[in-house]
Amino acid sequence: MTYLLLTLSVLSALAVYGFLMRKWLVLKPLIATTAVMFSLTAIFDNVIIGTGIVAYDPNKISGITIGFAPIEDFAYTVLAIVLVPSLFNLFRTKL
Repeated sequence: MTYLLLTLSVLSALAVYGFLMRKWLVLKPLIATTAVMFSLTAIFDNVIIGTGIVAYDPNKISGITIGFAPIEDFAYTVLAIVLVPSLFNLFRTKL
């Protein structure tokens, strides 16, 4: 399985989840969070990949990179941006 296929699978499930949880997701804070998180991901992923702490099989990535980081690596950031605030708000109201 390639990282791109795995990423598309996760993002497809996340799109359905995001649609179902849309009342818990406020757009303005998400835009600011996205800018910060993508910047931090780009910086720190490049550091850990560039120093050799993490390596990706070049045959399994799409070839699109931001510095050393493959574009598929940013899917984890998208997942966190949608999942964390919606779960926080959901569990906060249930308690």
